[in-house]
Amino acid sequence: MAIRVALQHRTTYRFDRNVGLAPHEIRLRPAPHCRTPILGYSLQVAPDQYFLNWQQDPYGNWVARLVFTAPADQLEIVVDVTADMTVINPFDFFVEPYAEFYPFVYAPALAKELIPFLETAPPGPLLSGWLDRFRPTIRPGEKTVDMLVRLNQQLQGEISYLVRMEPGVQPPDETLERARGSCRDTGWLLVQILRHLGVAARFASGYLIQLVADVKPLHGPAGPEHDFTDLHAWAEVFLPGAGWIGLDPTSGLLAGEGHIPLACTADPGNAAPVIGFTDVCEVEFSFAMQLTRVHEDPRVTKPYSDAQWAAIQEIGRQVDRDLERHDVRLTQGGEPTFVSADDMDGPEWNHTALSPKKRELSTTRAERFMRSRWYAWNAGAKSSPAAAILSASTTASSIAIWAP
Repeated sequence: MAIRVALQHRTTYRFDRNVGLAPHEIRLRPAPHCRTPILGYSLQVAPDQYFLNWQQDPYGNWVARLVFTAPADQLEIVVDVTADMTVINPFDFFVEPYAEFYPFVYAPALAKELIPFLETAPPGPLLSGWLDRFRPTIRPGEKTVDMLVRLNQQLQGEISYLVRMEPGVQPPDETLERARGSCRDTGWLLVQILRHLGVAARFASGYLIQLVADVKPLHGPAGPEHDFTDLHAWAEVFLPGAGWIGLDPTSGLLAGEGHIPLACTADPGNAAPVIGFTDVCEVEFSFAMQLTRVHEDPRVTKPYSDAQWAAIQEIGRQVDRDLERHDVRLTQGGEPTFVSADDMDGPEWNHTALSPKKRELSTTRAERFMRSRWYAWNAGAKSSPAAAILSASTTASSIAIWAP
């Protein structure tokens, strides 16, 4: 584990009066197939007069179904997620031999299960033209993964990213005509292209987490200037042997540890984060997202700071002072005879007064005590903390603690 982050997503609907709330479905919980380790999750809803049932939809996504029991003038949904941002290799998978090269045909049983993800809409003239231009670029014997990577990067270069607040998803022809679109528009375009190429694909909605790099790259884009998170959309393709693999046409990259899927469906309308309705009213909508680093391990690109090193060294000096005050010594070999130190309590530490069995137990206790609190003087020479840790890791039978 290198970096642990806490993500908070707050969605608020304010109504101009008290209204009745119909049952709502919320898809804001990391999907079961999420590769990023999720260490904590919570969902809070206001008003609190409701019944909550966790379900899974036909695609296996988590769905929180809320049934409200009283009118309200506000609906607020707060999601908290804690995630371990350990780097994921997006190419860490194997493909079945029969699907290693494109084109391939899914095995009959698998093709039957993938029917919803192979269903295509009649292509418009622009999508048809795009497919006609792309197919001849596929080299004979080209590996399937290479073709998919190339396709994803080509789409990223042709479609500019646009923040679009209007609801819904653009048809593929509109996205191609405008040569720009939101992440959900480009994601759905990629899904349709893949299906027309005979590759099963689905629409993915989730969180995207981007962290500032410890060191700026020598080549290529520098990345975000500050830690960032937002709702995002991409596509997932099914490869025999590998399963569902994420392709993000907004960045041209495969999905990694920063992609946290919430809902993956055959149609983008079924992946909406919140589905429900209220009585007729005026609504004010707002949302806020916050990302916080809650833990960071020292690493090659960001080692211990000077202040951290100073604190570590001060702890070592404090241990030195404690050892000098108690004059505790650790040697190897010989018969344990007697222990005397302020922190070692009672006659149970006097090995000469114990039976062999109790002496063995007492020696084990002495070892545990020494490991937890002290490091040693070996052969009368004061050792360093690192050497002391090695010295204290000997077996119980070889540890002897001597009185001053």
